Amino acid sequence: MTTTTSLTTLPAATTSVDEVVDVIRRDGGVILEGFLEPSVLAELRRQLEPILDETRYGEDAYFAGTKTRRAGGLFGRLDMMPEIALHPLYYGAAKKILQKPLWVWVGDDRIEMVPDIQVGVTQAIQIHPGQGDQRLHRDDTSFLWRHPDYGREGRVQIMVAVTDFTAENGGTLVIPGSHLWDDERGPRREEAVSTVMPAGSALIWIGSTYHGGGDNSSEASRTGLTMAFDLACLRQEENQYLSIPRDKLPGLSEEVQRLLGWGSGVNLMGYVERDGQMVDAHTLLEDGAVDLPTVR
Repeated sequence: MTTTTSLTTLPAATTSVDEVVDVIRRDGGVILEGFLEPSVLAELRRQLEPILDETRYGEDAYFAGTKTRRAGGLFGRLDMMPEIALHPLYYGAAKKILQKPLWVWVGDDRIEMVPDIQVGVTQAIQIHPGQGDQRLHRDDTSFLWRHPDYGREGRVQIMVAVTDFTAENGGTLVIPGSHLWDDERGPRREEAVSTVMPAGSALIWIGSTYHGGGDNSSEASRTGLTMAFDLACLRQEENQYLSIPRDKLPGLSEEVQRLLGWGSGVNLMGYVERDGQMVDAHTLLEDGAVDLPTVR
């Protein structure tokens, strides 16, 4: 049952992580106005423009869009990505929603495990005039997630408005409350609302919320930047190991490197063998022992 028929907008400057999480848990998503400072937004636009200019339109009318440009591998292409990923409201909300502790037995010991999170996908998306609306979907379909069987979320995603988002230019469509639905109920276009927010704002939603790109009936393109934090025990939708250039990864902070997958959690996901021992994958970066890919 849908709990609301609109998206809630909160001021980023005065909103707490708990308030963000409360609205997301109730509605499935929230808009944060003023998510980026004007100077940060201006720099983001400067860095994104040449990337999107050289990106071809999609060829998939079914989902990706034939009048939409999508550019990925953004941690290897944009210096701004760590600032967006580690924004206290987004990063804080993702950790609070995804890092739900669970208790497990290991022999005679019952221990608490807190799952790690990682970057699952990054994309700059530019919807041009004449593009129709995208089919409504749940992003956790990538994990073949079931609802409500798992009792936890697998993804927390953000869409930063690089230009203004309106109902006319393709503002992201969201069905508020759809995160509460089971898998028997399908989405209908008339249930979706358009994300309306000025540039520099951000929409944060969870993997179980039905959404999609809107149709652009205006005369100008709309540009957004999206990324997702996922449970680290799930395969990354976008292969971050092969998306980051050789000379880029060492310059990122250890925290960001680990969020990109260069690390191992308490459940040993992603470990590597060194001298007969199972060790944290980050030691490969520390030792300079990994031959990083050369891309772009």
